[in-house]
Amino acid sequence: LDSLLQECFGRYFRMDVKSLSELLKGTIDPTLRNEAEKKLAEVHKIIGFGPILLQVVMSNEVELPVRQAAVIYLKNMVSGSWVDREPDTPGAPVPFSVHEQDRALIRDNVVDAVVLAPDIIRIQLAVCVSQIVKHDFPGRWPQIVDKITIYLQNPDPAGWLGSLLCLYQLVKNYEYKKSEERGPLREAMNLLLPQLYGIITQLMPDESQQAVSVQKQILKIYFALTQYVLPLDLITKEVFSQWMEVLRVIAESDVPAHTLQVDEEERPQLIWWKRKKWALHTLTRLFERYGSPGSVTKEYKEFSEWYLKTFSGGILASMLKNLDQFRQKVYVSPRVMQQALNYINTSISHAHSWKLIKPHMLQIIQDIVFPLMSYSESDAELWDTDPYEYIRIKFDIFEDFVSPVTAAQTLLHSACKKRKEMLQKTMNLLLSIIQTAGTTPSQKDGALHMIGTMADILLKKPVYKEQMEKFLVEICFPEFNSPHGHLRARACWVLHYFSDVKYKNEQVLAEAFRLTVNSLLHDKEPPVKVEAAIAVQMMLSSKGESARKYLEPQIREITLELLKIIRETENDDLTSVMQKIVCTYTEQLVPVAVDICQHLVGTFAQVLESADAGDEKAITAMGLLNTMETILAVMEDRPEVHGALEPVILQAIHHIFTNSIMEFYEEAMSLSCDLTTKHISQDMWKMLEVMYTVFQRDGFDYFSDMMPALHNYITVDTKAFLSSPDYMMAMYNMSKAMLEGDPGEDPECHAAKLLEVIILQCKGMNIDQVIPIFVELVLKRLTREVKTSELRTMCIQVIIAALFYNPALLLDTLEKIQIPGMPGGVFGHFVQQWIHDTDCFIGLHDRKLCVLGLVHLMQMPDNQSVTGHAQQLVPSALLLFDGLKRAYAARNDDESSEEGDSDEEGIDSELLDSDEDEIDDEGQAYLESLQEKVNKSSAGSGFTVKASIEDEESDSDSDDDYD
Repeated sequence: LDSLLQECFGRYFRMDVKSLSELLKGTIDPTLRNEAEKKLAEVHKIIGFGPILLQVVMSNEVELPVRQAAVIYLKNMVSGSWVDREPDTPGAPVPFSVHEQDRALIRDNVVDAVVLAPDIIRIQLAVCVSQIVKHDFPGRWPQIVDKITIYLQNPDPAGWLGSLLCLYQLVKNYEYKKSEERGPLREAMNLLLPQLYGIITQLMPDESQQAVSVQKQILKIYFALTQYVLPLDLITKEVFSQWMEVLRVIAESDVPAHTLQVDEEERPQLIWWKRKKWALHTLTRLFERYGSPGSVTKEYKEFSEWYLKTFSGGILASMLKNLDQFRQKVYVSPRVMQQALNYINTSISHAHSWKLIKPHMLQIIQDIVFPLMSYSESDAELWDTDPYEYIRIKFDIFEDFVSPVTAAQTLLHSACKKRKEMLQKTMNLLLSIIQTAGTTPSQKDGALHMIGTMADILLKKPVYKEQMEKFLVEICFPEFNSPHGHLRARACWVLHYFSDVKYKNEQVLAEAFRLTVNSLLHDKEPPVKVEAAIAVQMMLSSKGESARKYLEPQIREITLELLKIIRETENDDLTSVMQKIVCTYTEQLVPVAVDICQHLVGTFAQVLESADAGDEKAITAMGLLNTMETILAVMEDRPEVHGALEPVILQAIHHIFTNSIMEFYEEAMSLSCDLTTKHISQDMWKMLEVMYTVFQRDGFDYFSDMMPALHNYITVDTKAFLSSPDYMMAMYNMSKAMLEGDPGEDPECHAAKLLEVIILQCKGMNIDQVIPIFVELVLKRLTREVKTSELRTMCIQVIIAALFYNPALLLDTLEKIQIPGMPGGVFGHFVQQWIHDTDCFIGLHDRKLCVLGLVHLMQMPDNQSVTGHAQQLVPSALLLFDGLKRAYAARNDDESSEEGDSDEEGIDSELLDSDEDEIDDEGQAYLESLQEKVNKSSAGSGFTVKASIEDEESDSDSDDDYD
């Protein structure tokens, strides 16, 4: 081994499987890793390296960990270096890319590699296929289709799964492309779709793991093929019907009994449940997107009516079968339940499917929705063992996308909002459950959960609206004293959802606040405290000024308790509660504002320490920074408090900048702006130096976010700004980096604006020495391509500002500047462009500056460049004055009138008769009409409008790619 390693690490490297395997083996050994990686970095650019690396991946002679190291290296190489790239900057070396000879060899062999590889390697190779398809299909790699076809034609099923995974990568690459961009995919699927259908129908009776894995992969391909565009020329009604039958059979097939021996938490990961999930997911998507008359685009209008009449009965029967198994206490996976409920939810909107579902609807609500929405054994177990995890899951917005409980809520809400008699029947059922003596705490929770879910409907119906105060007093208030924590939490939750109840008796409102605040301050269970805090916020928001008095006596206690819970739970929803409290009780919180901020900064540091927990922690951290910003904003008129808050908040800003935590740069810049709005302390001048360092290191993309703070540094204390030439040079260097780099024209506009602000702010303060370099910088930018009028006028404005600052200095400067392609003096070209662009100056400031500039031009009767345009000066000024007049009028009209809100209005008009369909006015048809307008307006504009209006990509289980 030593001699082999010496040979690998030596000067000469023999490019073969054995040598490369040993080199890769070195990357796994901590003592050899650095040397091995260094050698790999040298040899990976040699022609022939990629194909031999793929041979290592494919070789059964090589140990599995080495093959894994090889496939990860290959994946990174294909992902980062497959296509030829230009140098990052002119004159820089051309970045490495895989040689075409190697690319051809890898393309020829990668499908075979996927077919033959074990699962752990196959997943990584699939990423390689995806990348290669993205860049090379169909142009350089039409053979992938033939390769997949040959494997699928082979009666030996061993090659099916790997080749299907390659086909899935091909289809995924076209998943969100428009119909007209899918030509190559359509040609491929003309050949392959019948093969897929043949395989899946052949395998459906086979319940073995291998057969079901193949079926699931075929369903995923069919889903990706149809989820965004249904190619009706490829999938005719006959072909569609065949696939619907496949989906129906799988949707209602029983999962083998042996799966019940697996632990319940792990069952959803079993291949049989995954196959079923994909069948239901596909059916639900097809119904929503192509089978719902009233919410489809015109090319699917006739298809949607045919779909509804042809498939409603059969597919609804399959969905009801799954729900019935759940009713009979037979295990059904959560995602299958979720999709079945979603399908039925879509059925409610259409008269044809509603007639089929209507006789079963109350039973579905009673036997399916009610148990799902009740406090479960698993809820109780989690509450008792880890209440903080219970809170995290209950407030996780990502959980809502996949939860059957959320699907049950949506179904309940739709049925009671859209179909007559459903609300009354459901409420009668729920009230009888609550009032029955033998009702369990879990059932009571479910009934209250369901009533709260319908709060917005109930509060618009006079018959229920009148009774709501009585309902809260008699049914909800007593639960605040329940021995069961989950019922105390549910009582708070119900007050949150009914926060808009109009109380006739003020004492009842006072009692609602008293009970909620008491739960927040004194309940021992964290989930109860969290629900109480959110209920307080919602009631304060709803009742406005009249509710302030209820919390005022205990506001300090409430605030400190809230800070404590935020730290313990790191729950994002609670930061918005804190913001509401701070805004409502500013006066009372002045003495503790600094303590609050210290607590928030401490919690922020704590959240960052555990930030590997992902998106939720980032959202919480952002909420904490936003709360600090709220406190600064409400304390803005109290200089002494603002001054005391500054050093505390600077800790958080420093932490973000010095550790390059880029996801919070925007908030840190915003806080820096707040701390420089009225006064700039010595510490904040030091912060400018830190911000400049951040800009040089990694702030290029954040310049626009810096702009408000930079503006403050120039305008709030101009004297201090001019006291050090370093500050001026920092501003100039940042603008120069933006205008000479290529950050996009919006940040470049900000850079030009910064120069303009400096010139205008420092008029009369002798900054003559910087005027020439400012003017030259924007002129140079104007000589390169400028795509938008905004950037052009912004650069012109810098020169107008220089004219306003000192006309003689500007003329002198422009005389000295030589710019290629501008014969006859720069000033003449500048005046010509300015006059030409007069109508591009918009807004009050820009137009005013432009007028002042024209006045200076009018005072130069002897200047040839000006006299050449003399006749246009007055018309240009008049055009600007007219624009100013309109801008002032628009500003005065800005106070928009508040619309009155009527509770009952429109709720009954939303109900559908049994023979009525719901029309989605805001859906596809609306988007289509907008698209037509875009096309019409672009037809006469002399250039092509490439924008198109599309609906957003739906949740496609992208995280589920290999599931």
